[in-house]
Amino acid sequence: MTEVTLAVWNQFLERYPHVHLLQMGEWGELKSAFGWFPRRIIDADGEVGAQILFRRLPLGFTVAYMPKGPVGVPDGYTFWSEVDAVCKANRAVFLKIELDSWESRSSFDQALEKLVRIYFPVKTSSHNIQPPGTILINIKESEEEILAAMKQKARYNIRLAEKKSVTVRAWDDIAAFHEMMTVTGGRDGFGVHSKEYYQRAYELFHPKGTCELLVAEYEGKPLASLMVFANGRRAWYVYGASNNEERNRMPTYLLQWEAIRWAKARGCAEYDLWGVPDENEDTLEAQFESRHDGLWGVYRFKRGFGGQLKRSVQALDRVYNPMLYWAYLKFIGNRE
Repeated sequence: MTEVTLAVWNQFLERYPHVHLLQMGEWGELKSAFGWFPRRIIDADGEVGAQILFRRLPLGFTVAYMPKGPVGVPDGYTFWSEVDAVCKANRAVFLKIELDSWESRSSFDQALEKLVRIYFPVKTSSHNIQPPGTILINIKESEEEILAAMKQKARYNIRLAEKKSVTVRAWDDIAAFHEMMTVTGGRDGFGVHSKEYYQRAYELFHPKGTCELLVAEYEGKPLASLMVFANGRRAWYVYGASNNEERNRMPTYLLQWEAIRWAKARGCAEYDLWGVPDENEDTLEAQFESRHDGLWGVYRFKRGFGGQLKRSVQALDRVYNPMLYWAYLKFIGNRE
């Protein structure tokens, strides 16, 4: 087991063409410019690996985070011993693991979590970093079938945008995208990354063909934009924004539809809408019209595109320093 370079990590991932976005080497490089630093390990057989992100805390301590990992199925103590060694070498207070697995999971996913718990003493965490709830759209079918699976209002709004002369194209104006994100964040009450963050994400992923920035326009005027990512059979809608102009033309609906078409053209079979309130479907459907806080503000929009409500398994924490772990959860973790 060794810690490896970015080049070696990306070579290893060629064996896993459908790996999650957050285990891609480019994601580690993105986070490294904004408060985290990645460490990547691969077992001696080249079968199992993980990209672990570390964030510095005061006094030289860190928080360790394995997002949507490990890659491959670790079936023994050796891999997890190396994970421990890397975390301890970087003075991690704890390691948070978010498995690439759904709650309504397959036998493979159940076996993976069982193996983690057998070989690695972890506790179920009370705190996730990524939103556990999402909507997953099957885009293997024809475009007509994908549209037919949407809510009637979403289909209507897509066609309305087309009738009202909204067009969608690839874009590279990160400054304008960031400005639009700032407007959206202020309107809908969510945090926005810096312009440099979006610029770096685009520079890392777009040349590989795994990211596209799309803009919806009316008479050449940008109205809405999104950044979509794809790898293997999966695509993710991660960042999206709209300004306050011409909203009656429903540009966000046509924009999302064109992002789905982009992912489908790349051979993706799943389109992940990335983040809805962490509630069961009955609660979501009962309250989505009256609530607008947190992710409720986007659920009404996202539900229109059909798909299946999914929830990731709860995060797991491997604690190295119980006292500092308690302090982190009390004073820091709940504010993230």
